[in-house]
Amino acid sequence: MSDLLLLGLIGGLTLLLLLTLLAFAGYSGLLAGVAVSAGSPPIRNVTVAYKFHMGPYGETGRLFTESCSISPKLRSIAVYYDNPHMVPPDKCRCAVGSILSEGEESPSPELIDLYQKFGFKVFSFPAPSHVVTATFPYTTILSIWLATRRVHPALDTYIKARKLPDPFHVPTGTAGRLLCA
Repeated sequence: MSDLLLLGLIGGLTLLLLLTLLAFAGYSGLLAGVAVSAGSPPIRNVTVAYKFHMGPYGETGRLFTESCSISPKLRSIAVYYDNPHMVPPDKCRCAVGSILSEGEESPSPELIDLYQKFGFKVFSFPAPSHVVTATFPYTTILSIWLATRRVHPALDTYIKARKLPDPFHVPTGTAGRLLCA
């Protein structure tokens, strides 16, 4: 009887662990769709502090970490210039950094100096008139991994289906969602 009870307990705990992992994956966006639309931009004029990277996009994590360690409350941004399916990984280019200001406000000179002290360059992007935007839930670190495999293909499909010019991708993170414009 005790062997059967122990076996039932192990089976129950295994089932509970599996259900927990499935719930975590679902919460992270495994079952969520990627919403792609065209229209006005989700961000306006932005001033960013960035570092340039040439090489596989998977190696940009250290730049995100460095940028966030300088000012953790600022939103991260990346500009991906090349399609990794058409350009060799060692030739892919991107800029990774933080949004210092948005809209008509200017970033503080102290903030600019702080980022420049760590080797970041500062650049202002004008507001585009029309963008293609993809939205995906951003709730856990697993969301980022899922987004890299689902958002860019959804954007590419949308752009090709409507015969739009091939843009560069600019993902930004906001509370609870990842935008890719």
